[in-house]
Amino acid sequence: MDWSHSLRLVAPEELLSVAGLVLLLVAAWAGDKASRAISIASVVVLAVCAVLVAPIACSGAAGPDTIAFGGQYRADAFAAFAKLLTYAGAGAALIIAPAFFGRLKAMRAEYPVLILFAVVGMGLMVSAGDLLTLYIGLELNSLAAYVLAAFLRTDERSAEAGLKYFVLGALASGILLFGVSLVYGFTGTTSFTGIQAALSGHLSHGAMFGLVFVLAGLAFKIAAVPFHMWTPDVYEGAPTPVTAFFATSPNIAAMALLMRVALDPFGHQVGAWQPIVVFVALASIVVGALGAIGQPNIKRMLAYSAINNVGFILVGLAAATPRGASGMLVYLAIYCVMSIGSFVAVLMLKDGEGNQVEEIAQLAGLSRTRPLLAGAFAMIMFSLAGIPPLFGFWGKFVVFQAAVEANLLPLAALGIAGSVIAAFYYLKIVKVMYFDEPTGTITGRSEWTHGLLLALSALFLSPLGYLLTRWLGGLADAAAAALFHAV
Repeated sequence: MDWSHSLRLVAPEELLSVAGLVLLLVAAWAGDKASRAISIASVVVLAVCAVLVAPIACSGAAGPDTIAFGGQYRADAFAAFAKLLTYAGAGAALIIAPAFFGRLKAMRAEYPVLILFAVVGMGLMVSAGDLLTLYIGLELNSLAAYVLAAFLRTDERSAEAGLKYFVLGALASGILLFGVSLVYGFTGTTSFTGIQAALSGHLSHGAMFGLVFVLAGLAFKIAAVPFHMWTPDVYEGAPTPVTAFFATSPNIAAMALLMRVALDPFGHQVGAWQPIVVFVALASIVVGALGAIGQPNIKRMLAYSAINNVGFILVGLAAATPRGASGMLVYLAIYCVMSIGSFVAVLMLKDGEGNQVEEIAQLAGLSRTRPLLAGAFAMIMFSLAGIPPLFGFWGKFVVFQAAVEANLLPLAALGIAGSVIAAFYYLKIVKVMYFDEPTGTITGRSEWTHGLLLALSALFLSPLGYLLTRWLGGLADAAAAALFHAV
């Protein structure tokens, strides 16, 4: 084992770990008054990490040169693509947090440190080449996430969200670990390469049970049906910047991990897991669409929207082809921007005293009192609904196209039907903002950073986003090719 080569490949995680420890010491010595400086430093660290991994994603790196520590870690183009998205989500969560927590006098110096440690775990997740690396990364991310969900200690909803997330997350981790133990017991290895070789022929009943338990544990992490029950409560109860973080970085990392597990160690057993993925995809689309219709709280509505979008992304995994994997990555990139934009817009919905407004009914007439905010929010809602010519349509198009090419026409047809149902509650938001009589509730001023992020998100999701299709598609194709390199 070439230790220098391995340490060079894990440079982003090393930087994040060292920076997190140093900033933790700064937080201990300087206290909460240094929270803004620590947040800025954390954003800079994430930007440097993005610079480190961007060349890997652009070059389509794959093969033996991307393997570290005897196969336990893979720094290929697929991992780099997923890391770039997680860094973007984490950076946005850091930028929008100070104004939100500052108003409540609850900004703590530990917040950016927890984000950094969660990102370290996500980096290990997407680069995992071994079941042990997978589990360590997942737990490192989860432990930080549990604390973040309950970050507002004086808020009952936040404490409840943290407790529910912890209890159900611990259950999911136990299910996953049991699946890992079964796979190890019936294959004799925890290495993805070794598992793939052991399962290249007949899949034993024990290994099949292990696969099902592993998929069930990962389904919880991506908020897929039937393991979605935590999502609405956690999204509503957690502080809005934390909810924005949950909707982007951890979700993207868990989805990338699911892709790697399904297509790498179990890549020769598509027939075993494909029916499971098809069921979970359709169930998530239907439950997410129907569950959001009657929600009066916009954060709960966005939680069901996340479940619905997970179903659409899984359509690409069901295809089990490089085109399907590429479509998933394109969708994840677009969905990351849609999630950031939607939760930034929610943060900008404030009354005259600066309190957060979360009830959909209170958005009535927003187009007449805050036309720019209403316009950007409407664009994001139309994009989430997949209505052309907005860029959100392209994400759905590529995954459905991959499903059709993989002879999964019924799945694509049902997914399109589910998309039509989901459009109802997105259009409901637009209807309330543009056609209902103004309530005059949302009169609070917004931070310029929030306005800038919302404007950038709306610009990306506008028809101008289609100018990026060739570039984004090329990166996704290279990342998918790297993922299938070992299959």
